[in-house]
Amino acid sequence: MLQEATSERAIILAPLGRDSQIALMMLNEAGFDGVISRDLHGLCSELEQGAGLLLVSSEALLGQDLEPLLRLIEQQPAWSDLPIVLLTHHGGPEQNPASRLGPQLGNVTFLERPFHPVTLISLVTTALRGRRRQYEARDRLIDLSQSELRLQNTLETLEQQVEERTAQLRHNEEVLRQSQKMEAVGQLTGGIAHDFNNMLTGIIGSLELLRRRLARGRIEDLDSLIDLGVTSANRAAGLTHRLLAFSRRQSLDSKPVEMNNLVVSMGELLQRSINESILLDMQLSEQLWVAEADPNQLESALLNLVINARDAMPDGGNLVVSTSNRHLDADFTHPHSNLDPGDYVVLSVTDNGCGMPQSTINRAFDPFFTTKPIGQGTGLGLSMIYGFSKQSRGHVAIQSEVGEGTTVSLYLPRFAGEVPQDQPVGNQHPLFARHGETVLIVEDDPAVRVLVSTVLSELGYAFVEAGDADSAMPILDSAQRIDLMISDVGLPGMNGRQLAEIGRQHRPDLKVLFITGYAEHAAVRGGFLDSGMQMITKPFTFDLLTAKVREMIRV
Repeated sequence: MLQEATSERAIILAPLGRDSQIALMMLNEAGFDGVISRDLHGLCSELEQGAGLLLVSSEALLGQDLEPLLRLIEQQPAWSDLPIVLLTHHGGPEQNPASRLGPQLGNVTFLERPFHPVTLISLVTTALRGRRRQYEARDRLIDLSQSELRLQNTLETLEQQVEERTAQLRHNEEVLRQSQKMEAVGQLTGGIAHDFNNMLTGIIGSLELLRRRLARGRIEDLDSLIDLGVTSANRAAGLTHRLLAFSRRQSLDSKPVEMNNLVVSMGELLQRSINESILLDMQLSEQLWVAEADPNQLESALLNLVINARDAMPDGGNLVVSTSNRHLDADFTHPHSNLDPGDYVVLSVTDNGCGMPQSTINRAFDPFFTTKPIGQGTGLGLSMIYGFSKQSRGHVAIQSEVGEGTTVSLYLPRFAGEVPQDQPVGNQHPLFARHGETVLIVEDDPAVRVLVSTVLSELGYAFVEAGDADSAMPILDSAQRIDLMISDVGLPGMNGRQLAEIGRQHRPDLKVLFITGYAEHAAVRGGFLDSGMQMITKPFTFDLLTAKVREMIRV
């Protein structure tokens, strides 16, 4: 912005005779301010400080470098059009070459000499009046810019408020989801707490009796106490795995699934998950094909469907879990991009509860959509089932009528290969180590690390231990012989999968056996494991561990 003291002054450049002094005197007598420049350079310097107009004689421009002046005129802001009064001599362009500068200088008015003082003052008055309008336009632009800035600030404030509100809503939603998740887990675990405590009693009691008998030197009939403790521990491990499957923390491991056997094995859990007023009926096809799916995720899906059916029948009713074979043709599969024509095994859950309108069916698989009152559902159950079905190259469909009930059908692909037969556990390879075979054990839990190293040591394996990935990396980078790395997945800091990647940069043929009880990072086992990698879940038997070690080293 120009300074007010210089915004309307006239800058005069008329170097011959007393033209400058006479022009300044005329302007002052008319009430205008002005300043005299000695040369073009001084005029440019004054112009940079601000001006209302320029009063320049033609001879002051002839033969001079006009580039600085023209550059200042060119760089004027959009609102400015500096008026210039150019004093010329009487005659045409031939007598007044400076008149040709008009197009370059812009807003030029020519005044021939000799001129009357009234004419000069009239031109100056008109020029300054136009200059004032330019300043008014400038001020309006400034006001408009400030208004836009204020509006922008207001919008930014509103956006910030919306973002903060959205963040708060998301936080509240997350808190609600977490609360509902814990409530769902609480409902599930509450029904089995008694059994779980019984299992712990069997484990702890067996160990206490073993300690007492050994302290007294009684070593007879210890096998029965050991069997009792192991049986109770295995039952507890089964319940723990089921809870992890329900909370989607098991790695996805697709394999052949005898769906009827899976449904029957969950019968007791399903019965505990529904009300006494609901009759559970299992209608299982006798000639059912073998499905291909992750059994843990399938159990979770079935449990969710049964709980949804229970909630749709608050006053009781009939709940049917059925299995069947179904061939899907191209007409059925075409609308679904991931679905191929072929054979599928169908698991259906049917209730005769309140049913759903079509508008609800259309949104039933949307994440966080629920028709249940606040505090009674997270809206994640069906979306989890939808994702599981798509990931398994399957499909899920809903049929429902208001007041009649609902059927949710989960389609899983038929297993195409040869179903492996259960084989008795046998040693395909000698368990005892060959000379020098060495295992790197990376486990943050000292108890697990000691147990694994002790078992391997008894079989003749050399071993190197590390409590985390940072401790293991120097070992991998050394000349130490390593035939196999056993690593927990959930290590502090860098996880076991990342450690394996780094380890293979130093040792491309490194074999890795992952052990984990919480495979958050191994959501899809097929994508988690590369060639030369296997995984077993905790708790595992040492027979399984040693068999895996022997198998992987000798391959």
